[in-house]
Amino acid sequence: MTTTSTTATSSTASIVKTLGSGSGLDTAAIVAALVDAQFAARNASLTKRADTLTAQISGLSKLKSGISGFDTALRTLVKGGTLQTQPISSAAGVAAVTGTGAGVAGLAATLTVNRLASAQAATTNTAVSRTAPFRQGTLDVTLGGTTTTLTIGASDATLDGVAAKINAAGLGLTATVITDGGGARLTVKGATGAANAFTITGGDGDSAAAGMSLADLSVGGSATGTTAGTTAADAELVLDGATYHRATNSVADLLTGVRLDLKATGSTVLGTSAPTVSISQAVSDFVETYNQLHAELASDLDPKTGALHNDPAAGALLRQLGAMTTTVLAANPAGAPRTLGDIGVKTNRDGTLTVDPTLLTRMLTSYPAAVEAMFADGAGASNGGLSAALGAIATRAADRTYGFDAETSRATTQQSDVATLQAKATDAAAAMSDRLTKQFAAMDTRVAAYKSTQDFIKQQVDAWNKSS
Repeated sequence: MTTTSTTATSSTASIVKTLGSGSGLDTAAIVAALVDAQFAARNASLTKRADTLTAQISGLSKLKSGISGFDTALRTLVKGGTLQTQPISSAAGVAAVTGTGAGVAGLAATLTVNRLASAQAATTNTAVSRTAPFRQGTLDVTLGGTTTTLTIGASDATLDGVAAKINAAGLGLTATVITDGGGARLTVKGATGAANAFTITGGDGDSAAAGMSLADLSVGGSATGTTAGTTAADAELVLDGATYHRATNSVADLLTGVRLDLKATGSTVLGTSAPTVSISQAVSDFVETYNQLHAELASDLDPKTGALHNDPAAGALLRQLGAMTTTVLAANPAGAPRTLGDIGVKTNRDGTLTVDPTLLTRMLTSYPAAVEAMFADGAGASNGGLSAALGAIATRAADRTYGFDAETSRATTQQSDVATLQAKATDAAAAMSDRLTKQFAAMDTRVAAYKSTQDFIKQQVDAWNKSS
């Protein structure tokens, strides 16, 4: 097929070079003009349609990205917790406090840390070479009333081998070999809490065998080969006069929704800090981002110049965003703010938003809990907050049946159809040009023959006249 097409093209090109040699007319220009007259209008229409579809697809992509980014940014901000009342500690060096939820809002307590939770740790007394051999035998590890026997074979009978054996046993102990200037020592450490105290009893399989005794690794009881650096103990804390004991210094089961991270002994007062500044900033940022997206929508939906002026998904998004200032965001009591409009976010005549800072400040002062509820992380619930409301709009905008994805798919299909029509038009124009070129070539041949005959007759007539 390629050889035939190349031959035909070469033949046509050869013909074009000789066009007009017989008639004297610029038949190549005539052919081009005829083909252009036949296909110019259609090609222009198809090109315009292709450009329109490309602009639509680009516009849909930008809007989808814009609403998705808006939704993601707001959701991240809400989930970060900065828009909710935060617990605080008057002495963070004694206890740090974190948390969210209803328990935090009413937090007011005095905390005294009498003792931090600690973990038992024991280290061998004598520094030896890391590769120095021990006798084979067993290590009996007792933890929480349960004894586990670890068999120390030939491949385990070094400090590194014993440490690996303990760590692999999954007992909650951590064994480490630490090297200093005098050699290496084995340190074994458990988890914090009195219940995690442990003992280790080493026993040699053959006491007469070469190597150091596993008894030197014993911990607790009458063991002399190791020294306990710290002991296992529970944290002791007093919360509003009541004493509690916990196995760790991270306590999350005393105050609902609040975690205490104990740092040192001493006293601190626990309370809350309202997110007034954070919410004010969040409202300003929301309005700014909203207006940017609104400007993009208004441009795309312009009835004269907008690439999406008839797009239903873009129109639906504009309407849904326009209703956000009146959407109920929290089921607050009567009289308390429930919508963005109630806290000072107003819609201008052109559809953009502005903030009334005076009204916003008054609402944050008079109804702090109600305003906070409007920015709560309540996705999936009825009146689940601003993030849930915007998330619902973003989800509808991306719907594959009615949203941007559906419109993009439709435009992409039409774009493919237009490309097919353009290819067919190109092929038809080429075929017409080839056909006309051959027809004019045949005409040129006949005209050349006629002219040759005419010249011969003229020569004969001139000869006759001369002889006469």
